[in-house]
Amino acid sequence: MGNKINGPSVIRVPEWLPNPLGKYYMYFGHHDGKFIRLAYAHNLHGPWRIYEPGTLKLEQATSLEGHIASPDVHIDDENKLIRMYLHGSHPGTNQRTVSAVSKDGLNFKVFDTIHGYSYFRVFQYDGAYYAMDASGFLNRSQHPDEGWERHEPELIGPVSITDEFGSRDDVRIRHSAVYVKGSTLYLFYTRKSDAPERVFMATIPLQGDWKSWKASEPVEVLRPEKDYEGINYPNQPSDKGGAKEVQELRDPYVFEEDGKLYLFYSIAGEMGIAGAELEIR
Repeated sequence: MGNKINGPSVIRVPEWLPNPLGKYYMYFGHHDGKFIRLAYAHNLHGPWRIYEPGTLKLEQATSLEGHIASPDVHIDDENKLIRMYLHGSHPGTNQRTVSAVSKDGLNFKVFDTIHGYSYFRVFQYDGAYYAMDASGFLNRSQHPDEGWERHEPELIGPVSITDEFGSRDDVRIRHSAVYVKGSTLYLFYTRKSDAPERVFMATIPLQGDWKSWKASEPVEVLRPEKDYEGINYPNQPSDKGGAKEVQELRDPYVFEEDGKLYLFYSIAGEMGIAGAELEIR
């Protein structure tokens, strides 16, 4: 499967899905992947087993080239579809996001339409679709597979920090996760150049015009503490791009079931995927 795996997206398999492999599906990517990976389990705590054939393949995404990664997967109960947002390199530009749908969670039809920049993390609110992207911008559409509009400036912009490694004035969001409760968006994210790279959370009240939404100051949620999370690797500012054998957490994803929250994330850079129980107070 490779050792630069990232971007977990977990769903509880809907009852209408034919021939399920397990109770839970975890879609994830490889930093230079040619297909979207899948693991399945009967218990959220594992064991997770790999579906070796994988799911969506690069050659199916005709608008993209080079690689595909960072799946963001949603259940469309009304139409009995699994919808996936994913990104890859787009000819003549940079990484861009497209979407795909599946009736069985394994075989996907990819749409050619480019929706926006990379690392879309999508949520629904008040009849519309919204997505955070890799650069901290908020996107909006009335339809999940077309018509996306990006609002500037960033909802989560670059910050300046000073620590034992000196001053850095362009510390930017890398990956994010979204969770909506009531009229509040809880945004989880990591930042390039943090030491160590770790998970933060900011809150955004979803009130008024979406172009006027503002994020709170972030609070730290999780940093490397365990061997498998990379605590024994040197602490240093993280770089952009893929990484392994580093003291970094990346790619948060929030999953909710029966009133409980779980946080999945990439460990030691991109050496694996772990999970933790999450409580928002």
